[in-house]
Amino acid sequence: MALDKQRIVTEAVALLDAEGLDGVTTRKLAARLGVQSPTLYWHIPNKAALVTAIAEAILEQQFPEPASPAPEERWQDWLIGLAERLRRALLAHPDGARIISASQLSLKMAAISELAMSTLVERGIPLRHARLIVLTVLRFTVGYVLEEQAGPPDADALDGFDMAAYAAAYPTVMAGVTEYFQPGRTVDDLFRDCLEQIVHGPAAQSGPTS
Repeated sequence: MALDKQRIVTEAVALLDAEGLDGVTTRKLAARLGVQSPTLYWHIPNKAALVTAIAEAILEQQFPEPASPAPEERWQDWLIGLAERLRRALLAHPDGARIISASQLSLKMAAISELAMSTLVERGIPLRHARLIVLTVLRFTVGYVLEEQAGPPDADALDGFDMAAYAAAYPTVMAGVTEYFQPGRTVDDLFRDCLEQIVHGPAAQSGPTS
């Protein structure tokens, strides 16, 4: 089978799924493709370019053609939905958030940002404010998934950790966690509720201030 960039990227994503970002090396990728490492550089010049190509492939799965909101759709709901799609794209692959955060030259992320900002501007939001809203939502989403994909503390980290003392020292933190998840809410709900706070503002869901 002829070697081209698309085949390289497809195999790189498969390698990412199998071993995570740290396992994506040109040596391993070349071995999977049955070629020598220097052969890859005819198509992808370096590791940074490879990571960016993987990022584009990951985002393409959820954003083949990013669409503007329908005329009757509120921009707030549309932007929250866009962030949820981005989170799904990142969670679909190990270290997806690390990949995106390392891909400073991702054209797909640039297109998502352009669409989001231009949508808000078209809805009457000043450019500066639109940029800040979109930047906050996108960076929050990537950071949220980075934490999700880091996973819980392992056994070594928990060895000797006194949870009872922690709970006693930080009662409001523990009460907040318990209260939030008691009705059966999930991390998906938590993500959306956090987005609601960002997009609509704390006053939208807060109780009495007195």
